[in-house]
Amino acid sequence: MPRLAVPGAHAIPLWVKLAYTAFLCILVPYYWRAYGPTNFLYFCDVALFMALVAVWSERSIWASMPAVGILMPQALWMVDFLGGFAGLHLTGMTAYMFSATIPLFTRALSLFHFWLPLFLLWTIWRLGYDRRALATWTVLAWVLMLVCYFLMPPPPAPADDPNLPVNINYVYGLNEEEPQEWMPPLVYLGLMMIVLPLCVYLPTHLVLSKVLHRNKGVAHDRRRVKARISGIPGRTATGITTTTERREERRETGGGPGAGNEPPGGEGIRRRSPGMDA
Repeated sequence: MPRLAVPGAHAIPLWVKLAYTAFLCILVPYYWRAYGPTNFLYFCDVALFMALVAVWSERSIWASMPAVGILMPQALWMVDFLGGFAGLHLTGMTAYMFSATIPLFTRALSLFHFWLPLFLLWTIWRLGYDRRALATWTVLAWVLMLVCYFLMPPPPAPADDPNLPVNINYVYGLNEEEPQEWMPPLVYLGLMMIVLPLCVYLPTHLVLSKVLHRNKGVAHDRRRVKARISGIPGRTATGITTTTERREERRETGGGPGAGNEPPGGEGIRRRSPGMDA
C-alpha cells in the first residue's frame, strides 16, 4: 500500500508570522525615533523580539522565556488598563493610555502590553512549553538589570529630553521621578535580582509546567500524525527516527533504555501510559 504524502505544515500559520512581523516593522522605527534605542532594554520590549524569533523558528524556548518573565507583570498591566475604563487605576501604570496629550497612534502601539501575554500563551500552546525557560530568562534578566543600573540613567528624565528612558526595568525603584531612598541602591538592586526570580518567574514557570507539561505543541502532534500515516510507529514519514524523537517516545511510553528502538516491523511490545494519545 503506497504511503500518503503529507504536505509540510507549520505550527504557526504564515499569516500570523507576517502580521506580527509587520507590527514590529511599524513599532521599532517609531519607538527608536521617539524614545531612542535604549527603550528596547525593557523586559516587555525584549519579549517582543523573542516572540518574533519564536514564530519564525517555531522553537518553543523563544516563547517560553519571555512568558516566564512578563506574564505576571503584564497581567497587572492588563488589570490596571481595564480598571482605567471605570476610572479605577490600581497602580497608575497605565494612566498614560488615557491621556489626551499622548497621540492616539502612540497609545495604540503601546497596547501590545495587553495582547502580547495572550499571544505568548497561544504560541506556547502551539509549540509546547520549554522547562529551560526559567533558568535562561533569569540569567537574561540579571544581565539586563545590571546593564540598566550601571549604564543607563536614573530618574528623572532630563528636561531637554523628556522621552529619554530612565530607570529602565525599575532598577532604581518604582518611581519614575526619583530613585528610591528606602535602602542603599545596590542593596535594592540585589533584592530585585532575588525577588523577581523567586516571586515572579518561578511561580509562572510552575504554573506553565503544570498546565502544559503534557502538551508538546501542535508541531509535535503533526509529527506523530506523519508517523502514523507512514505506518511505522515512532518514525517520521521519511522513515528516520531522530535521537530526540526516540528519547521523547521512551519518556511517553515509560520504556527503558532500549524502548523506542524496535525493528521497522514494530514487533516490540510497548507499555502505553493512560491518556498518551489524548
